[in-house]
Amino acid sequence: MADKFRQDLTQGSVGKQLIKFSVPFLLSNLLQAFYSVADMIIVGRFCGTHGITGVNIGSQINILVTGAAFGLAVGGTVLIAQYGGAKKFDEQRKTVGTLVSLYMLLSIICTAVMLFAQNFLLDILRTPQVAYIETANYYKICMSGLVFMFAYNVISAVLRGMGDSKRPLYFVIIATFANIIGDIILVGPLKMGAAGAAYATVAAQALSVLLSLIYLAKNSFFSGYSINDFKIDKDKTKMLLKLGLPSSVQQLVISFSFLSLTALVNSLPNADIASACQGIGGKVNSFAVLPALAMSSAVSSMAGQNIGAGNTERAKKTTLTGIGISFAISLVVFAIVEIFPQPIISLFDTNPEVIRIGTEYMRYIALDYLFVPFVFCINGLAIGAGYSNFALFNAFFSSILFRVPLAYLIVKFTSLGFNGIGLAMGLASVSSLIIGFIYFARGSWKKPKIKL
Repeated sequence: MADKFRQDLTQGSVGKQLIKFSVPFLLSNLLQAFYSVADMIIVGRFCGTHGITGVNIGSQINILVTGAAFGLAVGGTVLIAQYGGAKKFDEQRKTVGTLVSLYMLLSIICTAVMLFAQNFLLDILRTPQVAYIETANYYKICMSGLVFMFAYNVISAVLRGMGDSKRPLYFVIIATFANIIGDIILVGPLKMGAAGAAYATVAAQALSVLLSLIYLAKNSFFSGYSINDFKIDKDKTKMLLKLGLPSSVQQLVISFSFLSLTALVNSLPNADIASACQGIGGKVNSFAVLPALAMSSAVSSMAGQNIGAGNTERAKKTTLTGIGISFAISLVVFAIVEIFPQPIISLFDTNPEVIRIGTEYMRYIALDYLFVPFVFCINGLAIGAGYSNFALFNAFFSSILFRVPLAYLIVKFTSLGFNGIGLAMGLASVSSLIIGFIYFARGSWKKPKIKL
């Protein structure tokens, strides 16, 4: 029975359960970040600049699709968690079935649309002609394998909603090693270029999904399910979309804000150096915020179960404990970046000018690490309670109405120049923090938005 995969997050030590739940999620994200970088490193070693360009552009589009699809998975995790907390396991099964069927349907639709739009998107992105073939090959293969990416996300969403974050980690470990081995063989000796990296990625995801399904079946996860459970339920679909669409839009909003900053960077006199520094800062940021992101996911699942069980005080304690743990980690990361920015930058680029300009820029953007634990954990509470619209509003306000205008104003009216963009990024979460504290204090999250 699926009971083996359920974990009751409404009982026991809050701190221990948060750490136990968040660590596998953190490792999972680290591994995913690692093997996405491995694609580019291996292709760069064997294929040079054209291959890197192909993987980079193709990956950006892949991330866009993944981010948009991720929202529905967030909605599924929350709804499954709340039904689990309320002990309504029949409704939980219907939610799982509807989520799986919706995801498979969406994967087919997205594959068809993205393959049809290939040339249009690559032209809009002004893909260099010298790298067009590599980019097109990588894009086409990755879009053809979307079904496996969707399948992995839906399996992980279901298990996390049930309180199990360990098994999704195991499946990512399998994909990571399979992907790197595939990269080395297909891109190296077989000389397939960016296409080889794409085949390796899709094959790794397919292997991970296949092995996870075999594992779940052998451990009787599907026991108690019937064909009827996998029919797309209209009410469950509305609830999933209500919870998930804001998260999808949130990802798009954040992506748009960073694209706007990239346009600003490219308009500066020293655009080549500034762009390199911005890219390095982005890579460091993607790893630096992972602990807070993992804790946010843990808070979301744990708070969702407790709110579903009517235990709002435990949900509140979960949020505050999550903030405390993630802030302690972020404080250490902040100190490392502030003290050792030059060695960090030199890992990516030894150009003295990049190191000189990037050092100050890194110290500005590191300010963000002090605020994201508060913002992410409060957003996690809101999502767990079903108020994903709040997380969307908070992201929109911080990214579009605060970060981008502030960056343009600082660059135009002060002498900070490029560093002004770093300062705007570092302070962007302050506005989110203020809004989050008001939301948390008002306590509207205590009433689940979705009636179970």
